[in-house]
Amino acid sequence: MRAVELQEYGGPEVLKAVEAAVPEPGPGEVSIDVAYAGVNFADLKARSEGYRVPGLPFRPGLEVSGRVRALGAGVTDLAVGQEVAALTQGGGYADVVVTEAATVFPLPAGADLRTGATLPSVLPTAYALVHTVGRLQPGETVLVQGAAGGVGTAAGQLAKAAGAAAVYGVVSSAAKASYARDHGYDEVFVGDFEEPVRKATGGRGVDLALDPVGGRTLRASLSSLARFGRLVSYGNASGEPAWTAGQPELYPRGLSVAGFSVLTLAQTAPDVLRELSARAFAKAADGTVTLPVTAEFALEEAAEAHRLMGGRTSTGKLLLRVAG
Repeated sequence: MRAVELQEYGGPEVLKAVEAAVPEPGPGEVSIDVAYAGVNFADLKARSEGYRVPGLPFRPGLEVSGRVRALGAGVTDLAVGQEVAALTQGGGYADVVVTEAATVFPLPAGADLRTGATLPSVLPTAYALVHTVGRLQPGETVLVQGAAGGVGTAAGQLAKAAGAAAVYGVVSSAAKASYARDHGYDEVFVGDFEEPVRKATGGRGVDLALDPVGGRTLRASLSSLARFGRLVSYGNASGEPAWTAGQPELYPRGLSVAGFSVLTLAQTAPDVLRELSARAFAKAADGTVTLPVTAEFALEEAAEAHRLMGGRTSTGKLLLRVAG
C-alpha cells in the first residue's frame, strides 16, 4: 500500500511517499481503508519536533474517514465495509490504518466520507472546550485564539448556539478575520487583542477564553478574563516554555485554568471520548456546526499541505484525499 512517513525530523520535505505492508488489526483493533485523512497542527509538530512520536520511521495522521477493512478479535460493534470516522494515534497518511476500535465511530447521519474526515479530532475538541471543560453558560462571553482554524471554526459556532452573548476571535491576518466573521464570530481581532477585548467588553473582560497557543498568548488570554473567568488551554503552538499560573495570577479575580487534549483522553478514557464524540457529532448532524474543507491534497502531496498550514495562511480544515 501507499503511505507517507518521516525518517527524520525537519521541514515538510522530510515527508516521503513509500510502499509499505498492509497492517492487520490485533485484538480490539480495526483496520480501515482510508478515504480521507485530516491534516492537523499536531502532525506538523510531530514532523518537526517529534511530538507524540514513539520512534522513527513515523507515519503521521491522527484522524481519518473510510470503510472498515477488517476486525480484530473481540470487536463486535462494527462491520466490514461500514463507513466510519476514526481518531488514531498516528498512521492515517496511508491507504490502510489500524486503530483501536474504541475510537472508531460510524459516520453521523447525512455525513459523507469527506465530511467525516473533519470530525474525529476537531469537533470533540471544540465541544469539550465550550461545554465539558469550559462550561459555557447562556449570556456569557467567549474569546477564541486561532478563530479561523478547524477547532476555532467549530468552537465559534458551538458557543453561539449555546447562547453566548458575544464570541470574540483572534487571528493572524485580515483574510482570516473575514473568514471567522463569516462563521459566527461577532468581532475578530488581528494580532494584539488585550486592549480590543477590554474595549469590546466595556472593561469587564470575557467569561471564557480558549487558547491553543501558549506562552505569551496564554498569559494575555488570562489577563483578558473577567472576574471568575475560565481559561482552557488545549495546546502550545507557540513552542514557548510551559507557563504556570498560581496564586498571584488567579486569586485577585478568582480565575480558573483548565486543560484538554483529545489525544490524551483517547488513551486514558476511550469510553468517555465515545460519549463526548457522540454529543459532538450530533451537532454536525443537526446542522449546528459546519466545518468547511478549504483545501484538499492528494496523499502524495502531504508536504504541500504541511507547507500551507505551517505558513499560517490556511483557514478551516485541510484534508488529504487518499481513495478516489
